[in-house]
Amino acid sequence: MIFSIKNIDHVVLNVSNLERAIRFYCDVLGCTVERRVESFHLVQLRAGQSLVDLLGKDPDLKDGAPNMDHFALRIEPFDENLLRNHLESHGVEVGEVASRYGADGQGSSIYIHDPDGNTIELKGPPLSP
Repeated sequence: MIFSIKNIDHVVLNVSNLERAIRFYCDVLGCTVERRVESFHLVQLRAGQSLVDLLGKDPDLKDGAPNMDHFALRIEPFDENLLRNHLESHGVEVGEVASRYGADGQGSSIYIHDPDGNTIELKGPPLSP
């Protein structure tokens, strides 16, 4: 193989309200605005070593732009109580914590949804062997 995959570089999400999505990803998940490309209705958010690109609804496009199933953000530390309290304080419904397999191996994770219904898996560090 002439290349290897190191991590998620970026994920692009179609969102119905760009400013609402920016507030969610920055205020609730701790992302920061890295770059805006107004001509494309695009805002790129820094999420650790990766980017989450928010593609705002072009007024000329029809409803029904596809979103994705989910994406996972690797987080650390993974303190269920603190995480749950933080998310719920922002009005975010929190799923059950479960052990799931990810890029770093088996570890705790939880599913949430952003304001447009996109599913986000918050993935903790791998469990000790």
